Amino acid sequence: MNLPNKLTVVRVLMIPFFVWFMLPSLGGEMAASKWIALAIFCIASLTDLLDGKIARKYNLVTNFGKFMDPLADKLLVGAAMICLVEMGRLPAWIVIVIISREFIISGFRLIASDNGIVIAASYWGKFKTVFQMAMIIVLIAAFEGSVFAVVEQILIWVSLILTIVSLVDYIRKNKEVLTQGGM
Repeated sequence: MNLPNKLTVVRVLMIPFFVWFMLPSLGGEMAASKWIALAIFCIASLTDLLDGKIARKYNLVTNFGKFMDPLADKLLVGAAMICLVEMGRLPAWIVIVIISREFIISGFRLIASDNGIVIAASYWGKFKTVFQMAMIIVLIAAFEGSVFAVVEQILIWVSLILTIVSLVDYIRKNKEVLTQGGM
């Protein structure tokens, strides 16, 4: 197993520890729990950045990495958002919209893959990911003050809007994938 794939596996293995420290009902009762959870989330997010850069730079792209890297990202972000719903920091309906988008895109990618088509991530999707990660970080940190409350709300709404825009863009650019699959 090459280094990028090991980083992806480490990211997946970090998720239960992240959840443990995020949720007071599990293990997140001590004062430092949210900061430990935040550190784990940030480190896991950095492994996402690193594994892709290393894989492309050193030509270490594998089928395992193509499958597991986006899955690891979805698991990490999904786990974080579900924890934030549990904590009352993020509305459930927004998380449902965001996770639904991920299922729809995964379905498109599966159909495309069956037809020998590889669909690259768009800039909208990358912007969406950056804003979702920033939103999660700010919501975990839960800084006090009205300025931070405004920043949280802006990040939540921009993340939601980018999620929808990236979905529409993705479907528009790849609608032929559905018709090529015999659907």
